[in-house]
Amino acid sequence: MSFEPKVNVLLVDDHPENLLALEAILDSLGQNLVRATSGAEALRHLLNQDFAVILLDVQMPDMDGFETAALIRQRERSRYTPIIFVTAFNTSDNMVYKGYSLGAVDYLFKPIEPEILKSKVAAFIDLFQKTAEVKRQALQLSAMNAELRKREEMFRSLSACSPVGIFLADKLGKCTYVNPCYQAIFGLTTQENFDEAWTQRIHAEDKEQIVSDWYTAATEGREYKGEFRILTPEANERWVYLSSSPMLSEEGSVIGFVGTVEDSTDRKKAEEDHIKLIREQTARQEAETANRLKDEFLATLSHELRTPLTSILGWARLLRQRKLDEKAIARAIETIERNATLQAQLIEDILDVSRIMRGKLNLNICPVNLETIISTVANGAHLEAEAKNIQLECFIETSQVEETEIEEQKDAQTQTFSPSERLPFPPHSLIVSGDSNRLQQVVWNLLNNAIKFTPSGGRIEVRLSRASSPIPNYAQITVKDTGIGISPDFLPHVFDRFRQADGSITRNHGGLGLGLAIVRYLVEMHGGSVHADSPGVGQGATFTVKLPLSETGIQQKTGENREEKEWGDRSKNPSSSPHQAKSLCSSDSPLDGLQVLLVDDDTDTREHICNLLQESGAKVTAAASVSFALSAMDKSQPDILIGDICLLEKDDYTLLQKLRNLQPQKERQIPAIALFTDPKPQSSRQILELGCQIYISKPVEPTNLISSVAKLVQGNCIV
Repeated sequence: MSFEPKVNVLLVDDHPENLLALEAILDSLGQNLVRATSGAEALRHLLNQDFAVILLDVQMPDMDGFETAALIRQRERSRYTPIIFVTAFNTSDNMVYKGYSLGAVDYLFKPIEPEILKSKVAAFIDLFQKTAEVKRQALQLSAMNAELRKREEMFRSLSACSPVGIFLADKLGKCTYVNPCYQAIFGLTTQENFDEAWTQRIHAEDKEQIVSDWYTAATEGREYKGEFRILTPEANERWVYLSSSPMLSEEGSVIGFVGTVEDSTDRKKAEEDHIKLIREQTARQEAETANRLKDEFLATLSHELRTPLTSILGWARLLRQRKLDEKAIARAIETIERNATLQAQLIEDILDVSRIMRGKLNLNICPVNLETIISTVANGAHLEAEAKNIQLECFIETSQVEETEIEEQKDAQTQTFSPSERLPFPPHSLIVSGDSNRLQQVVWNLLNNAIKFTPSGGRIEVRLSRASSPIPNYAQITVKDTGIGISPDFLPHVFDRFRQADGSITRNHGGLGLGLAIVRYLVEMHGGSVHADSPGVGQGATFTVKLPLSETGIQQKTGENREEKEWGDRSKNPSSSPHQAKSLCSSDSPLDGLQVLLVDDDTDTREHICNLLQESGAKVTAAASVSFALSAMDKSQPDILIGDICLLEKDDYTLLQKLRNLQPQKERQIPAIALFTDPKPQSSRQILELGCQIYISKPVEPTNLISSVAKLVQGNCIV
């Protein structure tokens, strides 16, 4: 069904019957047929209507068809309207020519063949409709062009006045248009190639990445956002922010890109200034906090060192007066020893933190049985716990078993031990690769911390187990107490150096706030992690350490370290060693007859160590300097040398160096033990390289010194 509007067809004839005949023929065309019985009437219709075609009778009274046609052609509106003359007379050729000269398009003679008439009229109707459509489209196109011109003018006006740079690019990312602001930002002239010039302005350090990102985004037909530096023609560095979006056709394909460019230098500078200000404020706050913590730490250190020193000096003065009975003397010695031990531990913690801060703390890695560590620490701490009436319990859970043993182990229970008993090894030990002494220090610090902050009547639980998912190949050590707890605000800082919740902690419980910091560092050095948790103040605390199991630990089937067992057997029975030490059979005098050269520039230390060695049966020659020691060696060769490696009158290791230079002239090499306070990390290697077999830190532990001397002389076959 056609919805095109009907067109007008004008039928002009002075005989009504002829008009009826024409209507009958043309009615099937479905158009609007307009009648006129005279030329004058036809002209009146043409005043207000347009016609697709006019059928005009030639022979009419008053005004014939030719006169009517001439008037029709004089009017602008109907000048090109098709006219078909219709006549009943066979006129001469001159009449036909006259009709065509007046603008007729055809000449029909009556009687008219209906189909011919209908086809010719239909052709003009179709032509009229198509012409009308062309006119309509032309008007529409003209309106669209006018709108486009209007919008283009608006775009150019907006583009020219825009405070941001505007650009257009084709679908390949090549720039095709830029506005004046864009040119001003990049410092471009109208003569430059916009597509190439903007990339030349990008800072050399940013250029490759920015150009690559831009053309990649264009190739993929997606939006782009980027901020980068440019250099203006005056070599000034500026920051710009560029953003673009794809332009799509009606079918949804990318036909190009439209984007904006902004000079972000001021914003960037403001951001940098703001960040700088924040950093300065943060640094100032951190410095203030550090200074406050330093002052608090120094005050705490002074308190912690002076408090035991008061007891030591006080009892020492009472002992000098020699007016104490045996019971008071024993108490005085016990107090002095306890406080001196406390001071030694404080100094050792400070030295450990110093090594940590310098990154100079080293580990002696070997397979370590964690059950042995827990056993040693628990057995050492139970007396202190009992003294405070604290219940100390240890739990060791069995670890991994092989599939063939699972059925046999179904009924295995968690093992619970009293801290006063030695913890037996379960069938499947938890072995880690680490430093045994440092791991023992970790557990001791945690347990000592729990005892310190748990009041009388409280409870401490130490548990060793295999960590649960998602890290099953980790061992887990948990120390849980019912002590004073940790506030939520302080919990994130519990492992910080020199940090304690408040000053009353030191006054009420003692300590420098270093133990937990050392724990965290040592655990992390072993590839593990430590976590603190507490429900709040007064509700106790839980510390959890996780350490990665070694392959040995995962596959371990025995509960003891073979090397430890063998050494333990030898230490219990020294005579089982293939090397016999001279005169070591007397248990009261293990160093009986041993010639020792002792070198130390500190008089008190020298006298103390000299007495220890002499009480064990050794014959000691004491020297306060390197030169005196070398002079003594020229007179008599000692069996063993014990000396401070850092004598003030010479460079480090001078004594050892001179001693070893003399060795080729001697029949044998003299074994040596080095004494030191706080050596550098490379010191141990240098000591061994210079021929010193053992090094011992000060303050010297008597039993450690004597056993070290005994082991050393055994290994060197002194006879």
